[in-house]
Amino acid sequence: MPRPVEDRQTQNRPPSRVSRRKFVLGAAAGLSALAVAAPRTASAADTGARVLAERRLSPTMLDLTVESPALAATAMVRLLHPADWTPGATRTWPVLYLLHGAGDDYTSWTRSTDVATFTRGADMLVVMPTGGRDGFYSDWFNRGAGGPPRWETFHLTELRQILERGYGAGPVRSIAGLSMGGLGALAYAGRHPGMFAAAASYSGVVHTTYQGARGPSLIQGVLVKDGYDPTALWGDPNLNAGVWAAHNPYDLARELTGIPLYLACGNGTPGVLDPPGTPPDLFIEPLCAEMNTALARRLREAGATVTTDFYGPGTHNWPWWQRSLHLSFPLLTEPLRLGG
Repeated sequence: MPRPVEDRQTQNRPPSRVSRRKFVLGAAAGLSALAVAAPRTASAADTGARVLAERRLSPTMLDLTVESPALAATAMVRLLHPADWTPGATRTWPVLYLLHGAGDDYTSWTRSTDVATFTRGADMLVVMPTGGRDGFYSDWFNRGAGGPPRWETFHLTELRQILERGYGAGPVRSIAGLSMGGLGALAYAGRHPGMFAAAASYSGVVHTTYQGARGPSLIQGVLVKDGYDPTALWGDPNLNAGVWAAHNPYDLARELTGIPLYLACGNGTPGVLDPPGTPPDLFIEPLCAEMNTALARRLREAGATVTTDFYGPGTHNWPWWQRSLHLSFPLLTEPLRLGG
């Protein structure tokens, strides 16, 4: 059975050199809070999920502690908002969701990129929710029994309703993510047509059944490394092939044809943005590159509008994901401007 979802607000350990070679960097020292308080507005989901506390980090950055029945635990969400944002106001803003990778948490985007300054002045909310250390943005199969953790339900039902009812989130949304979060961004968009106006994946694990065993081995290896039952997520890749396919962006290609898409990936060879001395990435980024190439072909065959940036040299690391966020930002935000 999966381990309980952790409230990682206090687990801010700097990433080791080795951990950078995994899916993503580990958590680093967080920002200091300016205030911790009960939420100023009553905001709850139909499931009973609710905000327990708000933590102000800067004039435009807010952390929410959410009690989630879908997770049977509390979970953290980081929110960037416009300077003139007021919770509970009748005005609404379009929303950009940014999803983190495996082994990381909701602090990762503001910790490791310039997203807080880069999006300053953008008339939108940027929502960065925790997705579990290895949650894979799914309601877990749990040998057919279901139950917690239900990350998809938390993000797309509980959190969405909380943000819309108490934090000014509007009905127009885009979504992007890196590595595990790239899978999440495309799977969420494909599994819920019409919910997102654009989607982007950076070094994403976007073909979970790639070459029979290679895709499942990557995902299940991550789960085993962190002490999870490797079949708890989607079941056995062969016996429960339908469950795997239902969460696989490659198999969801036709459902992704209605929105602009962005795929970015390197090839694992250290590039100009990698720190000096970075060793070659011989496994994760090259495999992601193969997955993304296969998905791009599949999407185009299905008639999707997809922009690719397969930039060659580049490892599975943050400088490249910040670059990809900058380059894909117009694709992600133009539909928000038009629809907002």
